[in-house]
Amino acid sequence: MSAKDVSSMLDQEEVSTSGHGTVPVDHLDYGYIEKCTNVKYLEKILKILRSGDEGIYPHLTQFCENHLEKLDPKSRSLRKENPVATAASLSTDEWNQITVEMKAWEKEAKGVEGELKKQSLCLSDIENFPPVRGSNCSLPLSQSAVSKGLRKSSKNSAPRDYRDWDKFDVDKECDKVDSNVTKASPAMINSEHPQIKTNLNATGLTDQEKVLHASREKDKGNEAFRANAFEEAVAFYTRSVSLAPTVAAYNNRAQAEIKLQHWHNALRDSQKVLEMEPSNMKALLRRATVEKQLGRYQEAAGNLRTVLQAEPHNLVASKLLIEVDKKIHDSTGDRPGKGKRMLIQEVEEEVEDGARPVEPSQSVGGERTAAPDERGDMGNAQKKPHGRGDAAPHGEANSSHGHWRGRGGSADKYKVAGQEATDKAQTNGAQGGRRGTAEQVSSKAAGPAASPTGGEGGSNLDAPAGALPPPLARLKNEGNLLFKNGQFADALEKYSLAITGFTDSGIDSPEDMCILYSNRAACYLKDGNSQDCIQDCTKALELHPFSLKPLLRRAMAYETLERYSKAYVDYKTVLQIDNGVQAAHDSVNRITRLLIEQDGSEWRGKLPEIPLVPLSAQQHRREEPPNAELLQARSEKAAQDAARRAEVRFNTLKQEGNEFVKRGQFPEALGKYSECLKLKPDECAIYTNRALCYLKVERFAEAKQDCDSAIRLEPTNKKAFYRRAMANKGLKDYLACSGDLQEVLQLDPKVQEAETELEEVTVLLRQSLAAGSPAKPRKPVAITEVDGEEERIGGAATDRDASVAMDNRCGAMDGVAINLQPANAYEFGQSLNAARAAGDTAACAELLTHVPPESLPVYLSSQLDAASIHFIMQALDTPLLQTKPDLVYQHLSQLHKTERFSVVLMLLEQSEQRHMTQLFERLSAKEGTAFTRNDVQNLANMYI
Repeated sequence: MSAKDVSSMLDQEEVSTSGHGTVPVDHLDYGYIEKCTNVKYLEKILKILRSGDEGIYPHLTQFCENHLEKLDPKSRSLRKENPVATAASLSTDEWNQITVEMKAWEKEAKGVEGELKKQSLCLSDIENFPPVRGSNCSLPLSQSAVSKGLRKSSKNSAPRDYRDWDKFDVDKECDKVDSNVTKASPAMINSEHPQIKTNLNATGLTDQEKVLHASREKDKGNEAFRANAFEEAVAFYTRSVSLAPTVAAYNNRAQAEIKLQHWHNALRDSQKVLEMEPSNMKALLRRATVEKQLGRYQEAAGNLRTVLQAEPHNLVASKLLIEVDKKIHDSTGDRPGKGKRMLIQEVEEEVEDGARPVEPSQSVGGERTAAPDERGDMGNAQKKPHGRGDAAPHGEANSSHGHWRGRGGSADKYKVAGQEATDKAQTNGAQGGRRGTAEQVSSKAAGPAASPTGGEGGSNLDAPAGALPPPLARLKNEGNLLFKNGQFADALEKYSLAITGFTDSGIDSPEDMCILYSNRAACYLKDGNSQDCIQDCTKALELHPFSLKPLLRRAMAYETLERYSKAYVDYKTVLQIDNGVQAAHDSVNRITRLLIEQDGSEWRGKLPEIPLVPLSAQQHRREEPPNAELLQARSEKAAQDAARRAEVRFNTLKQEGNEFVKRGQFPEALGKYSECLKLKPDECAIYTNRALCYLKVERFAEAKQDCDSAIRLEPTNKKAFYRRAMANKGLKDYLACSGDLQEVLQLDPKVQEAETELEEVTVLLRQSLAAGSPAKPRKPVAITEVDGEEERIGGAATDRDASVAMDNRCGAMDGVAINLQPANAYEFGQSLNAARAAGDTAACAELLTHVPPESLPVYLSSQLDAASIHFIMQALDTPLLQTKPDLVYQHLSQLHKTERFSVVLMLLEQSEQRHMTQLFERLSAKEGTAFTRNDVQNLANMYI
C-alpha cells in the first residue's frame, strides 16, 4: 500500500470522526459498547448507528439500546415515535365499531337539527326569538330593511380630487353640519335600581333548558346577594323560581327577604322549602329566625331544637336558641309564682271509619289491656331494626314500647266495633300479670299473653277478634300466643292458615285482613326473611293505607336489605302519621348519614316521592296522666336539655373569650372565662386561659391561684407550670419560679421559652441571694417553748429538753434551724433553701451527713438548679472532706444522676467550675476505703 492510500484512509477516518462529535469508528464495537458506562456517550454512539452513515448494523444497534436501557431506562434516546392509528392498524371489529358509532352520532345530530328547524318554524312569530343554526328562517322585514340601510351607508364614497380640496371651505361645511344637528334634551339621571322582569317567557324551552336557565338566574342572584344588592337578588331568585322551582332558589330568596326584613315573604318561602323537603335544616333555621322576629318564640324554639338535634355543633342555631329561650323566660317571668293560663275546652274526638270513641270510664294509656289485633304499641317502635326479635305483630308487646304509649294516649280509639267484651275480659286477665315498672305494665298490657284467663298460659284462644269467625279468630290468637313465646315459625303457620281461611270465606273486612298480613310480616322479620316481610306489609297497606305497624316493619326490612332510600321514605311517612315515634326519628338520622355517604350531596334528588299523609290518617292522641316513670323520664330529659344548653353556652363563652384574647382585650376575656367557670368549675383549660389574662394585666396573685387550681385538676399540665412560673417571677419569688420552670422542662425538654426564662431567673436568684446574705446580718429564728405540748420540728416530736438542745444547735449554726432527717423532696428542699439563704455551708454539710447518698437524686429532682449544685459543692468542700471523704465521694457519685443535671451544669459560671475542679483534686489526694484515685478521675469526667 502506498503512502497516498494510507493518507486517504486517514483522511476518511478523520471526516467520519469529526462529523459525529468525536466518536471514533472503532468505538462502534460490541466490546467497547459493553464496557462503556457513560450514558451521554452511548447516546451519541446510538445516534450514529441509527443514522446509517457508517453502515446499517441492526443487531449492534439493538445491543446498544439494551445496554443503554440498563444504565438509564428513562433516556430520551430510547423513545420511539408511535405511528398514527389508521384502519390498517386496527382490527376489523374495532374499526366496524368506530364506524357504527360515527354513523349513529351523525344520524342523531341530523335528527336534533331537524327538530330545531321544526321548532323555529313554529316559533317564527315570537318576538325576538333567535333563528336556529342551519335553519332557513329569515329575519323580519323591518330588520332586513335596517340591515340593508346599514349596508348602503357603509359603502365608501369616492375620493376627492386635490383641486376640490383647495376649494373646500371648512367654516361653511361646519355651519352646514351644525344646522342639521337637532338640539338634544338634557339627560335625566335615574338613581333608582333598574326594573328587572321577575317572570320569564319559557315558551319553547325544554325542561332541561329551563333548569339550565333557572340555575343561571340563581347564580345572578347569588352575585347580587354577595354585593349586598338584596332587592336585585330577590328579583333574580324570583326569575329562577318562575322557570324551575327549586329548594335552593326558595332558600336563597328567603335569606334575601330576611336581609330586607320582609318577614312574611321569608316565612312563605321557608314554608315552601319545607313542603318540598321537610328535613331541610337551612329552611328550619330561617323559619326560626323569622318567627323570632314575629314574636312566635315557642315555634322558633321548636324549630331550633330540631336543627340542633340533627346538627349539635351548629353555633348559629345554638346562639339563636339562647336568645329565644331568654325571650320566653322574660315573657313568662312577669308573673312570678304563676303558671301559664291555658284555655281547656272539650273537642269531639275524631275516630276512624268503623271505630268507636273511647268510653269515659276507660283508662287512657297502658293501664287497660288492648285487644290482640290493635294493641297500643307499634311493634318495636323503640327498637333498632336489625337482628332477630326486633318487631312484634299487632298485639305483641315489647318492654321498650311503654315510652311510645306514654307519648300518646289510649289505643282504644283505633279499635273496631265488637271488641268491647274482649277488652273487659282482657282487663281482668291483665291485672295478675303486671310487673314492677310502668314500662313493663304497658308492655304486658299490649301483648297477647295479657288475654282473658283460660286456655294455654292463661290466654283465651277462643276470644273474638274483630269480624273474624271463631275458627279464624282462634288461629289468630294461637299465632299471637306462639309469637309471644318466641315460636315464630309456628306463629307464621297459624297466621298463614288464618289468611287462607279469610280469603276462602269471602269476608269483607280489610282491617282484619291488614292485621293478619302485618302479624305474619312480623314473623318473617323475626326469621330474617325481609323480602316476604316487605310483600306482606305492602299487601297490608293496600288494604289499609297509612297503617303504622306495616310501615314500620317494611321500613325495617328495607333497611336490613340496605335499600336505604325506600326505608327513608317509609320512616318519613311514619313520622307524618305520628311524630312521637322516637325509633323513626333515630332511623331517619342514621339513614341520612348512610345516604350522604352513598349518593353524595345529591342524595335527596335520588329519593322516591314521599307520600303525603291525609289529616284523617294522622294520629292525635290524648295525654294520659303522667305516672312515676313518665315523670322521671321527663325530669331526666329536662336535666339533659339543661346540660345541653349549659354545654352550648359554655362553648359560646369560651369561644368569645378566645376571640377577646386574640384581639388583646384581656379584661373582657377575664369576664367570659369567669362565666365559663361558673358553668364548669372543673375545666382545666379555662383556668390556664384565665391565668394568661391575669398575667397580661399584671395580676400575678390571681394568676398563681388559677395555675394552682389547674395543677390540682391536671398535675402534668405544662402550661399551668409555665404560667405559674411567670406569676412567681412577677411576684419576685425567683426560687419558686425556678422550680416551676424546671418542672416544665422535665415534662417537655423541648420548650425553649422555659430554658430561656430559667437562665434569666437563675441570674435574678443569684443577684437576690448575693444582695441579701453577705451585706445584711443574719436573722436568728427563735424557737419558743410550750409547756405540756410537743412541738414537731421537721416531722419529729420533741419535748422541752429536745427544744433546748435544738436551740443550742441553732446557735452554733448562726441561728439556722433545719430538718436534718427529711422524709421527702419537699422537706429536703426546705432545709437546703434555708441553709443556702443563710449561706451556711456547715448546716448543709450536716444535712448531707444525715441524708443517704442514694436519696439525693430523688430529693433534688424537682428543684435542681446551678445555685443548688454550687452550694452543695461548697458544703462538701468543708471539714466534711477532711473527716468523711468516703461520704463526699458517695454523694458526688449520686449527684450527677439527677434529672437534667447536664443541662443545669452548663449554667455554672467559670469560677464555680474552677471550684468544682479543685474539689475533685482535693478528693483524689485523700485516701478512702470506698474509692481510688482512678475512681475519682472517672467521676470527675462526669462533672467537668
